[in-house]
Amino acid sequence: MSWRETLTPVRMERLALVSREEDLPRMLDAIASTGAVELDLGEASSTPGADERRRVADAAVVSGRLRGLVGWAPARDLDRVAAELGAVGASAVPLPRPAGLEPPTLLTGPHPRGAARLLVDTYGTVPYADVDPSRLAALSYVLMFGIMFGDVGHGAILVIAALVLRSGRIRPLASFRRVWPMVLGGGLAAMVAGVLYGEAFGPTGLVPVLWLDPLAAPVPLLLAALVVGAVLTAAAYAVGTINRVREGGWGYALYARTGVAGSLLFLAVPLLAGGILLGSAALDISAGALAFLGIAFVFVGLLVESGGGATGVFQAAIELVDTVIRLGSNLVSFARLAAFGLTHAALTMVTWNATVALWAPDWHAILAILVFVVGNVVTFGLEALVAGIQALRLEYYELFSRIFQTEGRPFRPWNPPAAAEDAAPASSERHGA
Repeated sequence: MSWRETLTPVRMERLALVSREEDLPRMLDAIASTGAVELDLGEASSTPGADERRRVADAAVVSGRLRGLVGWAPARDLDRVAAELGAVGASAVPLPRPAGLEPPTLLTGPHPRGAARLLVDTYGTVPYADVDPSRLAALSYVLMFGIMFGDVGHGAILVIAALVLRSGRIRPLASFRRVWPMVLGGGLAAMVAGVLYGEAFGPTGLVPVLWLDPLAAPVPLLLAALVVGAVLTAAAYAVGTINRVREGGWGYALYARTGVAGSLLFLAVPLLAGGILLGSAALDISAGALAFLGIAFVFVGLLVESGGGATGVFQAAIELVDTVIRLGSNLVSFARLAAFGLTHAALTMVTWNATVALWAPDWHAILAILVFVVGNVVTFGLEALVAGIQALRLEYYELFSRIFQTEGRPFRPWNPPAAAEDAAPASSERHGA
């Protein structure tokens, strides 16, 4: 499987599953044993009873002695499903997908129980037509976390914690084992940022300032945070545009706020900033043209959604203003990367200054060491929690809101416990025959 195939959900096929009345139990055994068929039971699927097989049998379509069910299966498993059903006298027939009916989502990207997948699944299920942003989400999360938690020493502690989680040797932490790659990535990103800031358990001088001291140069750090935010937002718009095309074609994507229209409006912002900074009239004119096109396309899309008419025009105008304001506020939200990076540096500086002030070649040295350790423990715990939450907040509100328009539903193969238990002997009988 190529890496491109892992970026999108597995292609699903709609199936008609048909057997004679007397073969229905064996067909259900075969369906369960494949682990590759989700049954569409309509109303029955949302009201499971004590007897799962009876519920499925009641949902079957009856035609004389024939019984039929409808479901979904990955296209890659069709031959296997057909062979399993054929062995018990049943058939699997591909059906055209009804318009407006979205297949369930089965992803083949990052491990289904991995940390990258957890980031996306906590937000929602990737729609069947969309691109899976798990890798982008993981990368952006650790990057934002590192900027806010920049310290070589604190990052190294996170790396050690990640390795401990991976080992699974501490039983109370076993349930957190799946997140160890994210903890490791956050720790490494924090160490890189710490090298750039010259921070190692604070301004201790253990590492030189490679780029800037956050407290001495807050404005460049703020501008850098906005640039990082702009790049991540641009990536989110790019993925969002691809998703809108896959969901409804270029016509839909052209007028979507998270598609081409929104991308044009967003692109006008850095062009305008560049024009102002460089004094370039060409950039200013380009920014104005893109902003005009973006606003026009967004307005038309909103007008279509509102249904037209005087009320629709008013509603579209209000939502257009809201869209423009949100674009600016969302971009400014990334200033928190610099703000919490400054907070981290300030707390470690206070701890280090107190340690230096108390240090003396007598019993005060013990007090100084105690202050240093306690101060770093408090800073580490507080800032790790804050940076983790703020990075997640930026991920969901500023990035995912542009990538996703709707939510999908996960692929759930039909395999009730009772069917799973009965499938083995049925299968062995077939093979023995």
